[in-house]
This record gives sequence, C-alpha cells and structure tokens, in this order.
Amino acid sequence: MKGVAITGMGIISSIGNSVEENFISLIENKIGITRIENISTVHADVIKVGEIKKTNAELVNELELPEDNNFSRTAMIGAFAAKQAVKNAGITSINEFRTGLISATSVGGMDMTEKHYYDYFKDPELTKYISCHDGGDVADKIAEELGLKGMVTTISTACSSAANSIMLGARLIKNGKLDRVIVGGTDALAKFTINGFKTLMILSDDYNKPFDNNRKGLNLGEAAAYLVLESDEIVEKQNKKVLARVSGYGNANDAFHQTASSENGDGAYLAMKKAFEVSGLKPNEIDYINVHGTATPNNDLSEGRALLRIYEDLKVPDFSSTKPYTGHTLAAAAAIEAIYSVLAIQNSVVYPNLNFETPMEEFDLKPQTSLKMKNIEHVLSNSFGFGGNCSTLIFSKS
Repeated sequence: MKGVAITGMGIISSIGNSVEENFISLIENKIGITRIENISTVHADVIKVGEIKKTNAELVNELELPEDNNFSRTAMIGAFAAKQAVKNAGITSINEFRTGLISATSVGGMDMTEKHYYDYFKDPELTKYISCHDGGDVADKIAEELGLKGMVTTISTACSSAANSIMLGARLIKNGKLDRVIVGGTDALAKFTINGFKTLMILSDDYNKPFDNNRKGLNLGEAAAYLVLESDEIVEKQNKKVLARVSGYGNANDAFHQTASSENGDGAYLAMKKAFEVSGLKPNEIDYINVHGTATPNNDLSEGRALLRIYEDLKVPDFSSTKPYTGHTLAAAAAIEAIYSVLAIQNSVVYPNLNFETPMEEFDLKPQTSLKMKNIEHVLSNSFGFGGNCSTLIFSKS
C-alpha cells in the first residue's frame, strides 16, 4: 500500500519556530528545556519546561490579530503552525478541494480561563472569553485563520491526540471522504497542566532522561504542529512534491488505569501490531522508532516491554525519544514527532536520545545516544495517552 501523501508541514516548539529551525536544533543538540518565563507560578524555580520563547503579544502581532481578540495561546500557536503547513504545501486556494481540519488539543483555552476565571461574573466584558475554554474553539479559530469552509473537528485523547488526528485524516482520504486534510495538534503551557502533572508526581526537577534507569519524570512543553495530507489524485493533478507517506496506523486501549500504562504494554503492543497490519510492513522493515519516551518510570517500562513483545527474537531497531529536546507537549507531541519522523526519512538521520546514561535494569534496551546517519525508508512513531489510549503511526519514504 502506498499510503497517504504528506505535502506540507508546519511547526512551532521550544526548539524552533519553523520546520528548518527544529531540524537544525535536533541535529545540533540544541535543547529547549529551561526555567518557566511566560507563566507566573510557584513552581517556576522548581521544574524545567519546553517553553516557546514568544509572548502572547508577539504572537498576536505575527498573526496580525486585533489587539482585542479572544484567541487563547493554544489557538495562536496552532494557527501559526497550520499556516506554515498550508504555505509549505503550496496551497493557494484552501477550499479548492474537499478539505478538512482535524485539530488535537488537551489544554484548549485553559490559559484564558485561568486569567479571567474569578472575574467572569463580575465584568460582562470578560464573558466573551468563556467560549475560548473548550478544545473545539481552538480548531474553529485555526479554520477561521485559514479561511477553511469544510469539515472541522477536534480530537482530545490526551497525549495520543495528534496521532489520532493524523490517523483519522489518512482514513478519510483513503476512504474517499475528503481530498485534503490538515492534521496535527496544539497545546500551550498553563498553570492547570503544570499543577496537574505536579500532583501526579511525574514531573522532573531536572532534564528528562528517557529509558534511563535513573529517570525521574517528564518536562512539560508547549508546541503546535500540522501536516497536510492529500490524495494521490491531487498530487498527480497538481504535480506536487510528496514529503513522505502515512503508511500505517493503529489505535488500542489497554484499559488499565486512568493515567498509567499497563506494565506489560498491552495497549502499546496492540497499537503497533495494528499499524503493521495496515501498512503491510513487518517489524524488521522499520529503520527507526521515535518512541513516546516520556522519561516517567511507568511509561518507559511499559513501552520497552511492548517493543520487546513486537520484536520477539528480532533486534529492536535504532530508537530514541526527542522529548529531551522539546519536553512532553501533550496533544501536540505526536504531531511534532510526526514531522521529526518525516525529517528523519528525508535526511537519513536518527536523532540522539539525550541525557541517557544507565540502561534500565528490567531489560537490555539502549536508545541511540549520538546522531547516526543511515538510509531510512520507514519510521514508526509511538504516542500513548492517559486513559490507556495508545496510538502508533508509520511513515514511509515516498
């Protein structure tokens, strides 16, 4: 199966404001994990995050929004990345074909709610911000900025959200429902998520160390990334360049716990198994695995065991987590890592799993710790969310 064509990409993260900037940071080990600057929080000196160093005022200016707008930060960085992707795909008429937008988010407009919550019912002027709270408003705002009139929907399955967005977009094209879909996710940092993850006791006070025996937890991050998926008919009609293809996808739920993954990686195993079935590929045909790799004790153990179950007697391919660069960007994670996967294919590179020192005692798995050049035909990318929602994507050279 050829898979669905990827013709455009756009991204903003703590390591860059464009696809090119992100790639340079990845191959030059430029990390975006710092102390918090844009949010006033009691945890500012306690934890590190992957923060986009653009203020809301700067985003308003770059997006040319009116000063008196009701865009949340999540919506603004989402619009920033989606516009990049559309431009990169060479789209000049957004509604020329049957086009949809599937946008993923967990945080939604929480930053706006936090800012105005206590004053909503005191000042009638502030009630206009209440509608910014829900995730659907983010997708509507992005569609508005793109001028998109077609299907617009939102997916919120925690940290697998953007993977499910990409999966749904690919299925809509393969089944002839749409010709072109803009897919991805966006999440801004907010006190809500910082406090929530702090309560779960899975935040690290230092740089995150995926698959290291001494890992202490994750660094939260903020980012937005979108990809343009198009049918082969459009690609041929407009003679478009195909960056890579979405060749496989799978989603499963291990139904184990509200936030933790099952210790044996049941959901992760089933998601990968399904992705291989859809793609027609075999595990030994994967050249690089972009693991979910959050650096939490539970996730890395669960994912590692799932990988060993998939590969059985075979050697697990080169793998690494890119979260030491960006932090864990929640609903945007699978989208930024989809772009990193495509860039790995295009540039024949495996990114290093930074900060790794000591192999985990539970199994003999070691991530790639230095930049490695090799031909890459297929990349498998994992994303696992709260509630046991596990998703796997496979990207292949066009």
